[in-house]
Amino acid sequence: MLDDRARLLLKALVERYIADGQPVGSRTLSKASGLELSPATIRNVMSDLEDMGLIVSPHTSAGRIPTARGYRLFVDTMLTAQRDNFSAASQIGAPRLAPDQPQKVISNAAHMLSSLSQFVGVVMAPRRTSVFRHIEFLRLSEKRLLVIIVSPDGDVQNRVIFTEADYTQSQLVEAANFLNSHYAGMAIEEVRERLKNEVEALRGEIATLMQAAVKVSSEAIESRDEVVISGERNLLAVSDFSGDMGNLRKLFDLFEQKAQLMRLLDVSSRAEGVRIYIGGESQVIPYQELSVVTAPYEVDGQVVGTLGVIGPMRMPYEKMIQIVDITSKLVSTALSHSK
Repeated sequence: MLDDRARLLLKALVERYIADGQPVGSRTLSKASGLELSPATIRNVMSDLEDMGLIVSPHTSAGRIPTARGYRLFVDTMLTAQRDNFSAASQIGAPRLAPDQPQKVISNAAHMLSSLSQFVGVVMAPRRTSVFRHIEFLRLSEKRLLVIIVSPDGDVQNRVIFTEADYTQSQLVEAANFLNSHYAGMAIEEVRERLKNEVEALRGEIATLMQAAVKVSSEAIESRDEVVISGERNLLAVSDFSGDMGNLRKLFDLFEQKAQLMRLLDVSSRAEGVRIYIGGESQVIPYQELSVVTAPYEVDGQVVGTLGVIGPMRMPYEKMIQIVDITSKLVSTALSHSK
């Protein structure tokens, strides 16, 4: 436990380091904290904070910088970020997100997060139900078809398939009409189960096309990007990263592969409100230099996804909390009104 004096000095040190990125010495800390303390007293407190693992001296003669543990204590006990405050949107320059197609809302939100934070914005798209609203077949050439699948939210997926038999366009129209009249609105998994029982009663060409449509629908739904990322290049301008090309390559690999991000955002979607992961403590993104600020968003009161900002540990957490919190509310409002 820290006494009030140690807490004030730690808070001043973290805020000063976040602001200018330079190790903080005792003279600077004396001015920043506003405390009337002698340099010797400040050095003693700094030594205690260092022994507790909250700050560290990067060079023998330099000042101190916060550790991940120091940032965590700062974020948990010393921040006064105002949340649930839509008027704060204008203070951070957040535009309104217009109700639109869900995918456009998601991509606009990722861009907004990266633009406002000057770091990386990530949005996990709403969990997609494997339901089709409408399906069409178009004959491209012999034994080669285009399958057009329209989801309930208006998203259109096209897939080319190859068939063993050659179908006329009229056969394709008949098969599509049968599918749309009997199965539209059902989950693909449910259609697959019903097909097992009904396939014997259907004409051969319709059954074959339906099985092909089910397979391609599943693949189309599973292949859609589930994480939208914006602003990766912002990290090139972050001094904490720019001197280490090896680290930068690892970070860009993280954004390229997306699997680790998906796991982190999936875990965050089960939590309430803003979550902050500092210096690899998420156990999902194992990079000590990164911090992640996330929040879930809703559609009609149900949590459907997560969004957040990824940046260096030395980020202005109070501002990031506001940006992420407000953006999650804007996305929730836009998606709830876009249907």
